[in-house]
Amino acid sequence: MLDREGFRPNVGIILLNQRNEVFWGKRIRTHSWQFPQGGIKHGETPEQAMFRELHEEVGLTPEHVRIIARTRDWLRYEVPEHFIRRDARGHYRGQKQIWFLLQMMGRDCDMNLRATDHPEFDAWRWNEYWVPLEAVIEFKRGVYEMALTELARYLPRINHHNRYLRAGMRPAHRERNSSGPMPLDTGSGPLPLEAAVTPPEGESHD
Repeated sequence: MLDREGFRPNVGIILLNQRNEVFWGKRIRTHSWQFPQGGIKHGETPEQAMFRELHEEVGLTPEHVRIIARTRDWLRYEVPEHFIRRDARGHYRGQKQIWFLLQMMGRDCDMNLRATDHPEFDAWRWNEYWVPLEAVIEFKRGVYEMALTELARYLPRINHHNRYLRAGMRPAHRERNSSGPMPLDTGSGPLPLEAAVTPPEGESHD
């Protein structure tokens, strides 16, 4: 499905753990890292597409997460022509996305990158919220920055245990470096969710 301007409706997912670190996936057989994302099928709402993509790419179900917020409007990026299939050139321009901020309520072992026969990622890690954009394919970087910036205000507060203060001690400094990659076989005041957006008729670089 493409809209009149040649953009395919799509969803992006920023998945947080309890430390406000984000799921960061390595695209299969590449050196690029990205958030889960995927196209909205005809008749789906953005939320329905988000839950379908979450399961297909990460193996999680609605019971494993809670929705914190979503972007108010579509965020767009154009795909360079050499990434577009020949039969789509001339009418397909790129993606327009609604981004969701989710919090993980399950455990790391609930994730399954092999939930389908066509995995999107072959490794993943928890990364600090402001991901290194240089690891993202260049034409998506602007949208990533816009989505992270808009949704940052809804990050949950982290309740640190105060036992160190009661004991007159300061907690040891925690390294901000992310945990190492996990391989393929490892398995408040939120923004109100507006009425479902049914995308116009519309193609893809997920």
